[in-house]
Amino acid sequence: MIHKRNLFFLFFNAALLMVFYHTGKQLTGLIFKSELYSHIVLIPIVSGYFIYLKRRVILSEVEYSFRPGIAVITLGLLLYFIGIEQGNSLNQNDYLSLMIFSAVTLLVGGVVLFYGVQSFRSAVFPLLFLFFLAPLPTAAVEKMILLLQMGSTEVTHGLFKLTGVPVLREGFTFHLSGMSIEVAKECSGIRSSIALFITGIVAGQFFLRTGWKKVVLALSVFPITILKNGLRIVTLSLLGAYVDPRILGSQLHRSGGIPFFFLALMLLAPVIWGLRKSERKK
Repeated sequence: MIHKRNLFFLFFNAALLMVFYHTGKQLTGLIFKSELYSHIVLIPIVSGYFIYLKRRVILSEVEYSFRPGIAVITLGLLLYFIGIEQGNSLNQNDYLSLMIFSAVTLLVGGVVLFYGVQSFRSAVFPLLFLFFLAPLPTAAVEKMILLLQMGSTEVTHGLFKLTGVPVLREGFTFHLSGMSIEVAKECSGIRSSIALFITGIVAGQFFLRTGWKKVVLALSVFPITILKNGLRIVTLSLLGAYVDPRILGSQLHRSGGIPFFFLALMLLAPVIWGLRKSERKK
């Protein structure tokens, strides 16, 4: 027999699905259209897995929490109506970002309302993890791309110096013997950076207990991404300059990010090991 609390929560979720049905369709279309958001498919699976792991703790002390639940739901409704009001002035990415953020906020509010603050605290990670369903605002993406592009350029310059290869730098462009290489926005590694950042957060939840160490692990993703980008750019540039210029237009250039992503994971592993070892000592 379904407890009426669970029944109320099911009705609440059914209402959310109806309200955000078209938003969900648009998000699905964006996932298939933009490689930047291919990771979104995995977000509810990871969140559901963590909820499953802690299901007994989450449901051990349930109660209705009207005031905090209604407060969070009110915030979600406010975001929803802002999205409806500003929908025509926003691009699809930013509109979906606001609407999905609203939907997840309403879902969190429903959990607090029907199961209580204590249950929310027990499920705080998987619930907040669902906010990764929301596409990043365009302005944030452009800022991140620029920072990664600048960092990757500096690392590339340093790696070229280490190799001893004669190179002339002009901004984001490097002039080698017989060719020029530009560190374009596409070389920023924004997609792998987001994927690695989410991987770092999940790994921190699995392997670490201290909050600030989880933050350190997540933030370490960005220098690792920049180093990975520099290694990839230098490797492809040297292969193109001294082995075969066609490499720069080959499948290795277009799809070669996968091996370097695994390299980034290998660089992340010692950071996890070091942080975990320090916790064991304590």
